[in-house]
Amino acid sequence: MDLTTLQGLSTIFVMIAFAGVCWWAFSPKRKKRFEEAANLPFADEPESKNKQQKTEGESHQSAEQK
Repeated sequence: MDLTTLQGLSTIFVMIAFAGVCWWAFSPKRKKRFEEAANLPFADEPESKNKQQKTEGESHQSAEQK
C-alpha cells in the first residue's frame, strides 16, 4: 500500500464521515430537539431584563426624591 492509496482511502473515509454527520444533524427526528436547544439562550432573557429595569427604575426614582 503506497502513499497515494492511503490518501485516497482517507479522503473517502472523511467524505463518508462528513455525510454521516450531515445526515445526523439534519435528520427529521432531531429537528425539534435542535430547535429547543437553539432557543435556550433566549429562555431567561425577558425575566432578567424586567428585573434589571425595575431595579434601575427604583434606584433612579430614589435618587430623584433625595
